[in-house]
Amino acid sequence: MRSSSVSRVLFDVNVPRPVSRLLTGHAVEFADQRGWRELTNGDLLAAAEHDGFDVLLTADTNLRYQQKLAMRRIAIVALSTNAWPVIGANPDPVVRAVDTASPGSYQDVRLARPPLRRRPAPPPKS
Repeated sequence: MRSSSVSRVLFDVNVPRPVSRLLTGHAVEFADQRGWRELTNGDLLAAAEHDGFDVLLTADTNLRYQQKLAMRRIAIVALSTNAWPVIGANPDPVVRAVDTASPGSYQDVRLARPPLRRRPAPPPKS
């Protein structure tokens, strides 16, 4: 899928819906709207390929270890987080991964989480 072509992207149930607004050049559908919420990973991949999807966008980074991907036609883009604030703050790697996905490819998109803010320690009791 070159950036000049429109690809069909299936969002796994663990990907926040607002991410779809980032993929303006693609046709996006959601697994749960297709009645695929309860499908296991292997069945989801098979259904997506059967229905002609080009890319599966997921936040399941273990998918590559749980499934035999060598014979798959669908491209898989796996996000390191499904936290919308993190994805929304740095959307370029996600868009680039989907734009450059090719049949049967697997891409990990690592997004840095912001550092945790710690609450100040309470003052010592006197």
